[in-house]
Amino acid sequence: MNIHLLDIVKIPVDDPVAFTFLTGYMAMFAASIFFFFERGQVDGKWKTSLLVSGLITGIAAVHYYYMRDYYTATQETPTALRYIDWTLTVPLMCLEFYLLLKPAGAKASFMWKLIAASVLMLVAGYIGEGFTDGSTSHSVIWGVISTVGYVYILYSAWAGEAKQLAAKSDNAAVKKGIQALAWFVLVGWAIYPIGYMAMPGGWLSGILKPTDMNLFYNIADAINKIGFGLVVYGIAVSDKKASGGCSLIEPSVNPAIERVAAAIRARSSVCLELYSRRYYSLKNYCI
Repeated sequence: MNIHLLDIVKIPVDDPVAFTFLTGYMAMFAASIFFFFERGQVDGKWKTSLLVSGLITGIAAVHYYYMRDYYTATQETPTALRYIDWTLTVPLMCLEFYLLLKPAGAKASFMWKLIAASVLMLVAGYIGEGFTDGSTSHSVIWGVISTVGYVYILYSAWAGEAKQLAAKSDNAAVKKGIQALAWFVLVGWAIYPIGYMAMPGGWLSGILKPTDMNLFYNIADAINKIGFGLVVYGIAVSDKKASGGCSLIEPSVNPAIERVAAAIRARSSVCLELYSRRYYSLKNYCI
């Protein structure tokens, strides 16, 4: 009885699509590990956002593992697997906007509107691409419906609720991060319509081959999913540096809390001094 723990998949050197499936899988798997490990190094208010970033890249990595095998075995586009991946990860990417803007007053309704728009975008895109009859009319109708969801998210990020909430935030790192995510939605997400229009009946079907969709999609996924996570990580790190990397009790106008904070600082100074003396073989203890 032979047990194969790892399947050997041949990656042709002249097939950029197969190459990007493999590199996309490895890149997002590595990014997921990075986000999960770094989650313990950021302040508590950013932990959920970084957890979501790790879930986005982790879910994508699993799907890319199967899409890689499907494509190399059949040389066909793994449309169903890809849309399953997007159905899970794109709403999570929209959730990042809510998590980052919640301290600025974002409500649950804001989150659900973004998620609903993303679901509309994905469902219409799947019907247009997965059930195509090869006609331009089918491609255009469902493409337009899908674009409605995309335009709503784009509007929210650049001029709508997300933009307005970011303007109210007193955190410079959040403002900068939301602006970066808005650019990802505008530029990074714009790659997907190019791939969509490469399918049979699409406006670019005479220029691009159907398999070229995979190349565009793979590049877009790696850029957007890892990029979203890096923006969140950058916000968390910048915010920690801005606060001095300290999460001890902050000074308060309440005299009792002021005395407690002063006692903690004094005790910390004594502990640090006694600890440093240990290097000179002095037997001092912090009590």
